[in-house]
Amino acid sequence: MTYLDHAATSPLLPEVIKAMHRAEKSFFANASALHTPGHLAMNQIEHTRSLLAQLIGAEPEEIIFTSGASESNNTVIRTFEGCKIETSPMEHHSIIEAAKVYKGTKMPKLYSYMLANNETGEFLKFPKIDRRPYDDSVLFEIKNDWGKPLVTDRRKAYLHSDLTQVLGKVPLDVHRMGLDYATFSAHKIGGPVGVGALYVRKGVPLKPFMIGGNQENKRRGGTYNTVGIVGFGSALEVVLRDRTWEKYDKDVRKLRDNLAKRILKEIPGSSLNTDISADASLPNILNASFRAAEGESIQLYLDAEGIVVSTGSACAAGDTKPSHVLMAKTGDAEVAHSSIRFSFGLQNTADDVEHVMKVLPRIVDRLQQISTIQY
Repeated sequence: MTYLDHAATSPLLPEVIKAMHRAEKSFFANASALHTPGHLAMNQIEHTRSLLAQLIGAEPEEIIFTSGASESNNTVIRTFEGCKIETSPMEHHSIIEAAKVYKGTKMPKLYSYMLANNETGEFLKFPKIDRRPYDDSVLFEIKNDWGKPLVTDRRKAYLHSDLTQVLGKVPLDVHRMGLDYATFSAHKIGGPVGVGALYVRKGVPLKPFMIGGNQENKRRGGTYNTVGIVGFGSALEVVLRDRTWEKYDKDVRKLRDNLAKRILKEIPGSSLNTDISADASLPNILNASFRAAEGESIQLYLDAEGIVVSTGSACAAGDTKPSHVLMAKTGDAEVAHSSIRFSFGLQNTADDVEHVMKVLPRIVDRLQQISTIQY
């Protein structure tokens, strides 16, 4: 199998599987309990908390464990229920839909912008925000392409970023970025599904989304998923040990760029929805469109050839509407419906690109030949 859907879920790393099996035997107790087995479980949880804090430039007490990125995003949005929330049309559904539920009519109190899009991999340009009351430096230049330039300060509004796709792919420092909140998920870096985290800067407001317990300093109720959190920690150890962001930039980017160039050269009617120029996108995601060839059909034909890809966000699977991300980017429903997302991981090789390009041109040609659309 040629697996090119890492942006949806990365396969569990061998180290993670081993760590979780050990945790099932040794750290099974309720981590909130006062007995020794409970303390041992809590020690593992705190170890993972410290690892994530180290990786993103935060303090351990600023990390809250959740069930995943969607819960983390919903927690931030719910905190500002009744306040105006400004976000981009490119955000994940867990931001867009939650903002509709908790919408308000007052002046913007929260600005939520993902750093890199999950469908195209492109870095989004934040609105220009004056962060001087907090920190003069920023990690990324932030401007706004879809609305008025924004100037605010920390005393009047807060900034959240969904960093789910970014973790382990580029260096991160949430303090230097001026973030108040940031979202993460384990299964994008080879950890288990069902575990995520939320960075919450000291002193900012937070309304618990999960209530009914005093876990996480009363910020998120519910019995700890110790085994899952241990798996998350093991994946974080690999990221820190191997400095995976350097490998993505050096090795994975070459694979992605080679596939992009070959698609444009070898497949008529193809175009890229991902800007692959330097510093424009994550090194592992490529979104391409094939005129007069329906994306889901391409996906199914590739699957029959042992190649796993996506037509967009896995969270939108089964939705017949065109991708809201590509519609916001291109305004062209045909482009959106004919798109495929290829997303690489560190396990992929040049042979995977060869496998794709051995079968993709004839699949697209077959679909174009029976299409009523001219290309």
